[in-house]
Amino acid sequence: MRKHTRVGVTLALLALVMPQIAGSGTANAADTLLSANKPTSTSSVEAETFGGANAVDGDPTTRWASLEGHDPEWIAVDLGGTATIGRVKLTWEAAYASEYKIQTSADGSTWSTKKTLTGQNGGTDDVTLTTSGRFVRIYGTKRGTPYGYSLFGLEVYGSNPNGDNTPPTAPADLASTATTSDSVSLQWTAATDNVGVTGYDVLRNGSVVGSPAGTTFTDTGLASGTQFTYTVKARDAAGNLGPASNAVQATTKPAAPGDTITVVVAGDIASLTNSEHYETAKLIDQIKPSHILTVGDNQYDSGTLAEFKAHYDKSWGKFKSITHPATGNHEWEDNLNGYKSYFGAQAYPNGKPYYTWDAGQFHFVSVDSNPMYENGSDSTQLNWLKADLAANTKPCVVGYWHQPRFNSGKYGDLTQVAPYWNAFADAKADLVFNGHDHHYERFSPLSKSGAVDTVNGMRSAIVGIGGDYLYDERTPRAGVEKYFSDSHGVMKLTLSGTSYSWEVIDTAGKVRDKAGPYNCR
Repeated sequence: MRKHTRVGVTLALLALVMPQIAGSGTANAADTLLSANKPTSTSSVEAETFGGANAVDGDPTTRWASLEGHDPEWIAVDLGGTATIGRVKLTWEAAYASEYKIQTSADGSTWSTKKTLTGQNGGTDDVTLTTSGRFVRIYGTKRGTPYGYSLFGLEVYGSNPNGDNTPPTAPADLASTATTSDSVSLQWTAATDNVGVTGYDVLRNGSVVGSPAGTTFTDTGLASGTQFTYTVKARDAAGNLGPASNAVQATTKPAAPGDTITVVVAGDIASLTNSEHYETAKLIDQIKPSHILTVGDNQYDSGTLAEFKAHYDKSWGKFKSITHPATGNHEWEDNLNGYKSYFGAQAYPNGKPYYTWDAGQFHFVSVDSNPMYENGSDSTQLNWLKADLAANTKPCVVGYWHQPRFNSGKYGDLTQVAPYWNAFADAKADLVFNGHDHHYERFSPLSKSGAVDTVNGMRSAIVGIGGDYLYDERTPRAGVEKYFSDSHGVMKLTLSGTSYSWEVIDTAGKVRDKAGPYNCR
């Protein structure tokens, strides 16, 4: 095996685009790339946008990623027929395997280990083999980081003299034939192949969302009033995937008449090592909201101005002019200096990191929860909050801050921030949004004690899915109506007069939750 140690992701990406050479250093039949765009299967994916196909698509910026914190995990590729295998080349993301096995199979069910690797340190592994098989599996047994397993590239080289290596042509004339508020219907002209087309992959915003056998497909469960881009590729019996069709854009219809103001909600956004905040930013581009509301930890790890400029600004920064942020504990790592410098007066309209803004019939209050969370008291802000709520004349009230009062996730219920919750409850506020825990969770109306109270309780949701690594720890509690922690995304909150509703959309474009419409109290 040849090892290229990691000195950064840049080298890993460079290794993908440099000309390939044989493990022996001599060009031979074993240098034919067999795995390109072939079907994959995986033990798990961190999110739909991290599917196994990303590891064999030849794109150095896309990757497969497993769920975090679990061993073993694996990815397998179907070469389409029995092949002689001479090399397997793996290009790891930061989440790599320190120990793994390379396995082969004739049927994708019974596996034989061909090489076991230990003491690995990521980067690029170029492994020489002398074996055969139709299926190749990378079976991770020990993670090199606390996260999961993630590959930019899985390349299998060898020879398949009797196999079909000719891909189908591109489908033609892709068009959208109909849309509803949650679906798009597509139609295209069939591709051709030297042996025969067996099916098609339909891609929405670059991710496969369906594999029909024919030339029509209806994509369902979509966000309303949102634009999507589709392409289609043909596949043959050997698993060869052809080039993409023409791209077509389609926009779903609005959910209902009277949708007047759209607000995107999310928190826990820009990671230093995870690129999903770029994917959630693409959702904002599609939704085209009037406002963005963030629930803290906008930028990891310390919220410095340099970190904001290097990460958040390159994704969500495009929408800074319509963003109404809240602080998080990671911004406080820099004493809010980077947060204040980056957002300016938008985050400090009155010289304080807490403020209000209005949209239609709704009064929004951004709370700086970290002082109360860390110190157990913040009388100045709490007095301001109570006075603001008492003076408010809008019929609908929404509060948002970072650490949630009630939560079935990793950190659980937090009594430290109860004074904020109680102040909004006393004012008969309608809705509270939080982050901090990296999952999505919607609650029934809850009382001050956290009991379900459909008459006098407040609705709330945790929307910590903006881009940083997700958490899967959970302790069920009363009042949870919806929960997921397997995908990043954003909430699309729609305000209509004195009612509101929302859809939570993941980075694959699927609606993961719908709530409302609810009337303000």
